[in-house]
Amino acid sequence: MGMTSQRTRDRLVERLRERGIQNEAVLEVMRSMPRHIFVEEALSSRAYEDTALPIGQGQTISQPYIVARMTEALLCDGERPRKVLEVGTGSGYQTAILARLVEHVYSVERIDALMQQARGRFQELEIRNIRLKHSDGNWGWSEYGPYDGILVTAAPQQVPKPLYDQLAEGGRLVIPVGKQGEQQLLVVTRTADGYNSRTLDLVSFVPLRGGLG
Repeated sequence: MGMTSQRTRDRLVERLRERGIQNEAVLEVMRSMPRHIFVEEALSSRAYEDTALPIGQGQTISQPYIVARMTEALLCDGERPRKVLEVGTGSGYQTAILARLVEHVYSVERIDALMQQARGRFQELEIRNIRLKHSDGNWGWSEYGPYDGILVTAAPQQVPKPLYDQLAEGGRLVIPVGKQGEQQLLVVTRTADGYNSRTLDLVSFVPLRGGLG
């Protein structure tokens, strides 16, 4: 196993802790999740590096630190969200991390081939609380809303209105926004009076595209 061993995962978690990730539940899920099955076999030896990796179709699997940071931000009030919408299933890695921490994950992906690969990985891991849809992420997934949390894994120029609308009061939206080289990771909380937004980090994500692939 070499670079996919438990010792390698332990080292990754220690790096995440050193970078400021504090949520022990998030760290434990990151420790136990086999990231190497979410990348091509040729890249499996790099699966536990703290870096983004290509997954085909012009997409990437996010850097573990960013996955941990976004997940921690979504869970930061200590309450376990019941329903979370993920926009951009991609490899399924972020989806699987969420599924170990919340009751139900609804994930939309515009590229059908990626969605089908992710579905197979969830079956392999026996994760059964994820529902997938082949759809344009800009639309969200209104059928199961409103959501206690929404996490977006690609960057629009601005927050799509349907995502605001599908966020429950008290819910939290974690989303990268902006053009390449100028993206900010935002946390938007819906209140009785509207929406509060704060910036977590400067980030670099693939753009959130419309249409189906």
